[in-house]
Amino acid sequence: MLLRQPTTPHDAPADALPVDVRLMNAIAAAVFALALVTLVAVGLAWASRRPQFQFGDVRLEGDLQRNSVTTVRANAMPHLAGNFFTMDLGKTRTAFEQVPWVRHAVVRRVWPNRLVVSLEEHQPVALWEGDESSDKMVNSHGEVFEANVGDVEDDSLPQFAGPDGTSAQVLGMYRRLQPLFSGMDAEPTALRLSGRGSWKVDLDDGATVELGRGTQDEVVERTTRFIRTLPQVLAKFHTTLENADLRHAEGYAVKLKGLSVNADAKQPQQPSSKQ
Repeated sequence: MLLRQPTTPHDAPADALPVDVRLMNAIAAAVFALALVTLVAVGLAWASRRPQFQFGDVRLEGDLQRNSVTTVRANAMPHLAGNFFTMDLGKTRTAFEQVPWVRHAVVRRVWPNRLVVSLEEHQPVALWEGDESSDKMVNSHGEVFEANVGDVEDDSLPQFAGPDGTSAQVLGMYRRLQPLFSGMDAEPTALRLSGRGSWKVDLDDGATVELGRGTQDEVVERTTRFIRTLPQVLAKFHTTLENADLRHAEGYAVKLKGLSVNADAKQPQQPSSKQ
């Protein structure tokens, strides 16, 4: 014969509790959670006003070539607000990135009151011709930035120009052309991209070369052919280049320094090469 053990009130499932008891338990849990949140908020508010959490040490890291620690602090520190708990790191990063010559800043907090800022400066590679400001330069990433051009007067930077948003394209073309012209003992001092996509380069010997339009590969190929054949032209006339125009389908036209021009109007006024 199977005997069943009688159940006790303790064996009853939780949902068998009276509704008013379950309601009181839920209210108690909610009150406890609210009290815990309030306690944490009060604790943070109290901590945010404690002087030991104010940033007493701001350490700058990075290779500073154009700035000094004193200059960076003088420009950025007045814009910093808050302590270890309350400081907005995004706004703090912006404050440091607005310092002249600073390209990028990484900001981190170190317990309990230290701020560490890693700085990356712009590395200028060219001056940028702009309508609004003469203090624009191009960095090694092809980005235009503003800083005191007087800081780079001794750097012999080339001049770049082009439509808005083309600085990286101009830098890329310069990096491909510069080794080519170095092969003819010339150095590009200016590279310009017109609104119609035509390239023009000025050389340190005073010569100007119209490179024409096309893809970078097409312009580089055209320039390579010009540089390879130009010595033959110069040797023939025993002079140097004044300007050249590579925008010809079957060759290029050149104007040479000191070349005498026949008074006869039928004579060509500049030699041309159909190389």
